[in-house]
Amino acid sequence: MITCDQQLQTTRERIAWFQDQVAHLRRTEPNPANYRAAASGFLAEIDRMQFEVREYLSMHPTELVGAA
Repeated sequence: MITCDQQLQTTRERIAWFQDQVAHLRRTEPNPANYRAAASGFLAEIDRMQFEVREYLSMHPTELVGAA
């Protein structure tokens, strides 16, 4: 769970890194089945982190004090 803006920034950087890894796989893996197998874990992690970012951004800063 993201609890501060610093964690938000770190998570956003990690999302970008994972997206770059998937983009690299798309360019370099010639076999579609192998691509899907390799990319699925990255994509699941991207989804999980994006959900955390969305949850954090949906709350007003004053609400975060009570949630922590």
